[in-house]
Amino acid sequence: MKALLSSHALELGLDAIGVTRLGNSSQTGARLFEFLNAGHHGDMDWMASSADRRADPLILWPQARSAILVGLSYAPASDPMAALEYKHRANISAYAKGRDYHDVLKSKIKQLALNFAQASGAEVKVFVDTAPLMEKPLAATAGLGWQGKHTNLVSRDHGSWLFLGAILTTADLQPDVGEFDHCGSCRRCLDVCPTDAFPAPYQLDARRCLAYLTIEHKGHVPRQFRKPLGNRVFGCDDCLAVCPWNKFASASREAQFAARDATDNPPLKELLELDDQAFRARFAGTPVKRTGRNRIVRNTLIAAGNSQDQTLLSDITRLLSDDSSLVRAAAIWATMQLTESDEFAMMREHHEHREHDKDVASEWRVGYEEHIA
Repeated sequence: MKALLSSHALELGLDAIGVTRLGNSSQTGARLFEFLNAGHHGDMDWMASSADRRADPLILWPQARSAILVGLSYAPASDPMAALEYKHRANISAYAKGRDYHDVLKSKIKQLALNFAQASGAEVKVFVDTAPLMEKPLAATAGLGWQGKHTNLVSRDHGSWLFLGAILTTADLQPDVGEFDHCGSCRRCLDVCPTDAFPAPYQLDARRCLAYLTIEHKGHVPRQFRKPLGNRVFGCDDCLAVCPWNKFASASREAQFAARDATDNPPLKELLELDDQAFRARFAGTPVKRTGRNRIVRNTLIAAGNSQDQTLLSDITRLLSDDSSLVRAAAIWATMQLTESDEFAMMREHHEHREHDKDVASEWRVGYEEHIA
């Protein structure tokens, strides 16, 4: 059965596969609850609400005996950190530049699972990042790699660039040997983080992580993280990109992950002009769409403020009257970065008295105080 799995995985274009037995998740569960108890999950309440099932796959499906873990490389052809230098363009994470990996990987895993179920007679269930299943610890015990100091999976063959999926099955398969930790004394991923999101090696405080703040966080981006955000509009690749194990990774073979014009670090101006309909059309079929127009424009406004590009000011000030309070608040901050204090004061006088959202009104007041200071 394992030989059949490996052969079919190769035919489907998958890059890694391994098997682990279920039933030994106490350490994984303990780490999860430490993470949640520290509040490091931020406003990702879905992690806490499903914590028991997330900590132990057997709670999710008591009849399961084995987990088949697969990996699909999305390794970029060039260094994604190079895009940080182009301040007038929106930096979009490497994983989000092509077709949504949920669709691509799930299609392949479903075929793999169906083939296995027909050959083995066992029951199967497929998971790709949308159910309470912790794929990274399972992938490590299945031999696909190890969880590095940045908490992501690292592969000796594919570096930090693997999408993961899982098949739980009632079949009792011979497990593969888990991978050892090969990080050694290296701490490049920890040191490169612009917001110090790692309180210690192998620990992440999502509330300080730019990937979390630009994708998952539904509120206003805290002021202390706006400058470090730079031109990152969706995600952050820094801790992944500096991993020395990436030198062994070849660019992804999956054509569907190739960057599209719409997502290949487009000009900030183009994103500032998007209404909801245009946003949905532009990012259809990509991971960016799930974050929604308001959060993406919020992030783009912060990037515009950091760009020091005066030509963006008319687009920014137009958004001071946007329907979204998220967008209006970010537009205030961006305006402050690109105007003199007297000009900003005039804009404040014009807009603040009509502002009914207390957080946005506070943004005007705090922005003015900072500008005067």
